Amino acid sequence: MIFENFDRIVFAGDSVTDGGSTNPVGEGLFDAVGRGYVRIIESWLAACYPELNIRVTNSGVSGNNARSLLERYDRDVLDLNPDWVSICIGINDVWRQFDCPAMTDHHVLPDEYEEKLEEMIVRTKDRVKGMFILSPYIMEPNREDMMRKRMDEYTAISRRLAEKHGCIFVDFQKMYEDYLQVCHAACIAWDRIHPNQIGATLMAKEFLKYCDFDYNR
Repeated sequence: MIFENFDRIVFAGDSVTDGGSTNPVGEGLFDAVGRGYVRIIESWLAACYPELNIRVTNSGVSGNNARSLLERYDRDVLDLNPDWVSICIGINDVWRQFDCPAMTDHHVLPDEYEEKLEEMIVRTKDRVKGMFILSPYIMEPNREDMMRKRMDEYTAISRRLAEKHGCIFVDFQKMYEDYLQVCHAACIAWDRIHPNQIGATLMAKEFLKYCDFDYNR
């Protein structure tokens, strides 16, 4: 397993990462780390590797896009001195283009998204043991859906930047697309974005797949 004793993992992102956590930074007892995929990752780490004291910190804030995450990035990510950083951002960058089309000041278009995400990566990668870039997604298997087509552009940007800078890329869009060949999105998210516990578990499982994680050790 790639994490070591007393490693600190900081998860940065929007409401999907936030999952009801304490803002702007949540960790520790009760629901401070939230109830989403970050909480499930923390639980699996503790359950399967009890000898390791791994500090999981949730720096997700609901409503964030790449622009607003970068604005608080020093305070809520870098200043925490993480050993590992995970970034999952881009959903609101796309979503606001569709649910608030007239509010163009809330839109983060592809060029700006790429610029902001790359700045976060560059400012982080030499300070940590490793970085995870988690793709934005929509739980929509139809690639011709307007929002899905747009989201695929942002997923491609996140993949390209992860590969360029040697980050671990986790493709949540592909994971959900495969799952939705069997189950409808209504089973896991009322709005095709915010996962219930099934969706959060799928995300945690996909993340841990890239961590040399062993459930049966």
